[in-house]
Amino acid sequence: MKATKLPTAILGLAIAGAAIAQSAGDATGKVAKIDVSAGKITIDHGPIKSLDMPAMTMVFKAGEDSMLKAVKPGDRVKFTVDRVNGQLTVIKLEKAK
Repeated sequence: MKATKLPTAILGLAIAGAAIAQSAGDATGKVAKIDVSAGKITIDHGPIKSLDMPAMTMVFKAGEDSMLKAVKPGDRVKFTVDRVNGQLTVIKLEKAK
């Protein structure tokens, strides 16, 4: 009986992990720093509920280099973050109005 429950439990964990890895979060925040050479952006953001992330200042990988040139420190932004190759990555970024 234990042998049949173990694969089911492993399958359940794998499905839950895939759902977490594929979930994207939309958020708003303020650009704190841009590091073009590293391809990273630091954003002081509000909660990202879909990723169960509280408000904080965090460094994200930029999905595209052009994102780093479209904003500057101090800009208010709307962005979408997702896990790409294990890293939290900004996949969409725009100035907030």
